Amino acid sequence: MDTAAFEAALRSDGYDDIDRREGKAGFTAKPHTHPFAVRILVLAGEFTLIRGDARETYGPGQIFAMEAECEHAESFGPEGATYVIGRKRS
Repeated sequence: MDTAAFEAALRSDGYDDIDRREGKAGFTAKPHTHPFAVRILVLAGEFTLIRGDARETYGPGQIFAMEAECEHAESFGPEGATYVIGRKRS
């Protein structure tokens, strides 16, 4: 999916806070939650989502979503990651 189509789908689904971000190479966040749902399209690099004992790694063109208040951590690959994130507040 291209960026414009992804952003249009986010708006259509109520994700009104849309941003392009970059994760630093090798960075891993501590476990945390957000008060909003997210949907992410990875544009470049690797984005690993860690929920409990599960680790899922996403690469360019892949999309994932997470509900509000889901405890997680994220980690970025050796080249970092560039991604588009949509946030949906309840």
